[in-house]
Amino acid sequence: MIRRKICVVTGTRAEYGLLYWLMKEIDADPELGLQIIATGMHLSSEFGNTYQQIESDGFVIDKKIDIELSSDSEVGISKSMGLGMIGFANAFNDLKPDLCIVLGDRFEIFSAVSAAMIAKIPIAHLHGGEATEGAFDESIRHSITKMSHLHFTATEEYKNRVIQLGEQPNKVFNVGGLGIDNINKLKLLSKADFENAIDFTFGKKNILVTFHPVTLENFTAKVQFQELLNSINKLENTKIIFTKANSDTNGRIINSMIDDYVAINDNSIAFTSMGALNYLSALQFVDVVVGNSSSGLLEAPSFNIATIDIGDRQKGRIKADSVISCSPTQESIRSAFDKSYSEDFQNIVDNTKNPYGNGGASKIVVDIIKDFDLNGILKKIFYDL
Repeated sequence: MIRRKICVVTGTRAEYGLLYWLMKEIDADPELGLQIIATGMHLSSEFGNTYQQIESDGFVIDKKIDIELSSDSEVGISKSMGLGMIGFANAFNDLKPDLCIVLGDRFEIFSAVSAAMIAKIPIAHLHGGEATEGAFDESIRHSITKMSHLHFTATEEYKNRVIQLGEQPNKVFNVGGLGIDNINKLKLLSKADFENAIDFTFGKKNILVTFHPVTLENFTAKVQFQELLNSINKLENTKIIFTKANSDTNGRIINSMIDDYVAINDNSIAFTSMGALNYLSALQFVDVVVGNSSSGLLEAPSFNIATIDIGDRQKGRIKADSVISCSPTQESIRSAFDKSYSEDFQNIVDNTKNPYGNGGASKIVVDIIKDFDLNGILKKIFYDL
């Protein structure tokens, strides 16, 4: 018998990959009823219509909220947030969940949480307390923390930061990174099967590139990404897999540059969305993850491969010893490539431990949300240090 309806909101391919095993755990529990709201890039053909992946995985999407991602300008994204507020208000009124679960720090999730708060729905926030000083995700993440009632962080440091924001310690839980569950539970593809799946053959050296705009900087996406492409051009005997940028401000500029690059460089291939299975399978076979995506910090260290983290987008996040941070200039990126392939650094990479844990987060979260007393949880008392 269902005792508690749990509504999971997802807006991007990467976020869904992190939520997958949590959603499976909720769905499998006879005392919990899973509700799913898909929004944002999931409903955009430009970004791969990835709601279809959710459905092909066997989930039923209860509500689809189109926030019309036709523009990646500041004005366009603000308008999308407004549309999201309207859509989420209606969805929550229809679904009436007992608890809403969200992950991270994106603008569509901010809209969802704002509507849930006004609707007096308790909110559980995953991956709070993190720092990304170069992106407006930083402010959104901490704002979501203040609107949420239960908190599940990826490290002890992040747990302490959520408490520092005034959240009660008995409602903040360090469970580790959700993405580790994918690594442990998915049956990753062999090299031959992966090459067949993406119609691409690996070379002597191989890199995986994911680069997003640094949203607190003005008009830097084109310049920074060109510096990265110039650095890649100087690599020898290297195959390149690109995964495209999110629907952030100026994300389309990067995606257009990727298309232009792949069109004239047959040692490269690009994907709007690889999906968790293909993406994690790729990490088994590449030498370096390059760019400014959180996956280079959260998942790549578990595969004992190097990450080159470019610029300020992830500045402030906890980084494994296998991560090389560099400036978004050709000279600095080239130096990082040289270091990543050096024998001394490879020895460090081989012995790296992922600071985001060893997995099991999804089950811990479900065990807590299943029985946590939600009575009176909406009225929060600020916790003073």
